[in-house]
Amino acid sequence: MSELKSTPLNAVHRELGARMVDFAGWSMPLHYGSQVDEHHRVRREAGMFDVSHMLGIDVKGAGAREFLRRVLANDVARLVAGKALYSCMLNERGGVIDDLIVYAMPDGTYRVIVNAGTAEKDTAWLQRQARDDAGVELTPRRDLAIIAVQGPQAREKLWAAWPEARAVTEPLAAFTAAVVGDSLVARTGYTGEDGFETMVPAARAEPLWRALLAAGIAPAGLAARDTLRLEAGMNLYGQDMDENVTPFECGLAWTVETRTPRDFIGRGALEAAKPRYTFLGLVLGERGVMRSHQRVRLAGGEGEITSGGFSPTMNRSIALARLPVSAAPGAHAEVSIRDKWLEARVVKPPFVRNGKIIVKDS
Repeated sequence: MSELKSTPLNAVHRELGARMVDFAGWSMPLHYGSQVDEHHRVRREAGMFDVSHMLGIDVKGAGAREFLRRVLANDVARLVAGKALYSCMLNERGGVIDDLIVYAMPDGTYRVIVNAGTAEKDTAWLQRQARDDAGVELTPRRDLAIIAVQGPQAREKLWAAWPEARAVTEPLAAFTAAVVGDSLVARTGYTGEDGFETMVPAARAEPLWRALLAAGIAPAGLAARDTLRLEAGMNLYGQDMDENVTPFECGLAWTVETRTPRDFIGRGALEAAKPRYTFLGLVLGERGVMRSHQRVRLAGGEGEITSGGFSPTMNRSIALARLPVSAAPGAHAEVSIRDKWLEARVVKPPFVRNGKIIVKDS
């Protein structure tokens, strides 16, 4: 068994009493005591996550823009310096190799942030695509650490810990980024709350983390990150989509740009195929907890839960699910939980955003 990889903050997590687990081959904090408390803290105040297991890949060269236009389903042509774009990267069949964020850097280059579990696969795939393109240079950035600070008080508390970042980052709108010294600070996140994702040199990760702690930002682990993203209706790669699922089948049709004649990888397959199912949310109407792979039945046929769990904000179970194409918000459904069929309601995600319940619990 291979040794787990560690982020630059591993020792600090252990010092803080985190329960460490194997996540995609990395030793990562699951929680620091109570995942529910961590969840509520992010919704009500501010929390921070070590997401340094994710990988930044810098894309440079005269051909960088056109290269990314070809390998991503969304179109980086709409990006100007400081803007960010969410996209899927597809195979020739239209299946999702990964979902990612790409930043247009001030120097004209791009930074792509890919998921931890797919980082090696993504890097190899991008390198294969760039092999015949002399105008593209790919540089994986394992020299960087990434700390996400999320919650309604996240920005103010980050500025208290890092005063020199305020002037540059205060004007940032959602999905924009700015360079602060040797770091990149982006107003993005994976929780449904406001905040920043900071990409800093690995040597600066621990001092920044400790400064954020001193400013009153408590750490949060993978467990809270999962319940927060589920409430926000955000997909998790490997559960809600994979290489056998198209963006049209996992609620990400909005990330596919087809208004221009751009020939991106997977476009032909997407245009030729009809979606096999739709992707919506479920709210359980009875006691119980929905989990991935549980069966769902509706008037129009059967489906399957891809991500499910208990929502601390709503105080009931919610889920994301692949359902028959005829399914629509408001429909009645039943979920198979422990050999019983329990009632659920079909809804359109997100469930919670910016601390407010969007989908009512009744």
